[in-house]
Amino acid sequence: MEVVERACPELVTRLRRDPEQPRAPAAIKRVYVLSRITLGADVAVTSVLMDAAKNRYPDAEIMFVGPRKNFELWEGDPRIRHFPAPYARTGSLHNRLNASASLWFEDGIVIDPDSRLSQLGLISVCPESNYFLFESRSYASDRDDALPSLAALWAWEMFGVECRPYVTPLLQVTRPYDITVSLGVGENQAKRLDDAFEKGLFRALAATGASVLVDKGGTPDERERVERAVVPGIQTHDGAFAAFAPHIGWSRLYIGYDSAGGHVASACGNSPLIIARGFLSDRMRQRWTPLLATVIDGDAPDVLDQVRRALATCTFRR
Repeated sequence: MEVVERACPELVTRLRRDPEQPRAPAAIKRVYVLSRITLGADVAVTSVLMDAAKNRYPDAEIMFVGPRKNFELWEGDPRIRHFPAPYARTGSLHNRLNASASLWFEDGIVIDPDSRLSQLGLISVCPESNYFLFESRSYASDRDDALPSLAALWAWEMFGVECRPYVTPLLQVTRPYDITVSLGVGENQAKRLDDAFEKGLFRALAATGASVLVDKGGTPDERERVERAVVPGIQTHDGAFAAFAPHIGWSRLYIGYDSAGGHVASACGNSPLIIARGFLSDRMRQRWTPLLATVIDGDAPDVLDQVRRALATCTFRR
C-alpha cells in the first residue's frame, strides 16, 4: 500500500483494506471475471472461475476482463463475452496502477483470480459487496494441490458449484497431429534448456515417425529458437496461440516447458509431458504443474533420455 501511496497518491481512496468476503447473491445479471494476464494462468485459474460463474449463474452474462489474445481461448463459448482491458506487464508502475484504476464495475459482481488488473486485490474495481477475491497465494496454504484444484475448491466454498479448467477457441482443427510442442517459457529464460537439448528433442520426435506440430511462439526469441532447432519432417505453426490451442487438444501428446500449452493440454483432458525447471520453490512447482501432467525435472542430467523413454510408451497414428 505504501508503494501505491507514493507512486499514485490519487489512488489512496481506491485501496482495499482487508474487508470480509461477501456472500454470493442468489441471482445476478452480469459477472465480471478478471484475467490473470498470462495465458497459462488464465487457463489454469481464470477459466475455472469462469466455469463456476457459468454454473452458479446460468442466466447471467459472463464477461472476461482482459487482453484480446487471452479472450480468444474462450471465444467459441457463447456464454463468455469480452471486456477489453489491455495491461502492459512491462509497463511503468504508474501506468500499471492507472490501468487498474481505469476499471470500475457497478452492474454485476466481480470474481478476481488474484489478477494484476487489481494489483492482486489491492485496488478496488467495484463496490466491496460485489467483490469476490480468490487469494491464490495464500488460500489453502496447508495443501499441496495445484492451482486449478484450489480454484475449484474455493469456488465450491464460495458459490456451491463444481467447476474445472477449460478452453473453447473459435477455430477448429481439420488435420490433427500426433504430437504438439511449444518451447515457450513465458518470458522466463530460466525455464528453458539449451539449444543442444531443443535440437535433440526435435530429432527424437522426428524419429518416432509421428506427425509433429511446433508452435513458433509469440516472441522473436522463441521463433528464432524453433527455427534453429527444427528438423525435416516437423511442421510449424505460425500464428496466434488460440489457433494452436485446438491442435494441442486433438494431439495424442503435448510436450513443452512450463507454459500455457501444458495447461491447455490438461484442460482438454490430455496428459502433457512437462520439462520443469526455473521454479523458485517446490511449492511453486506444485502449484503450477498442470493437472494430469507427467513431469521431467529439467535439471536432471538425462532429460533427453527421459523424453525418449516417455515417447517409447506412446502409440501414434500411422
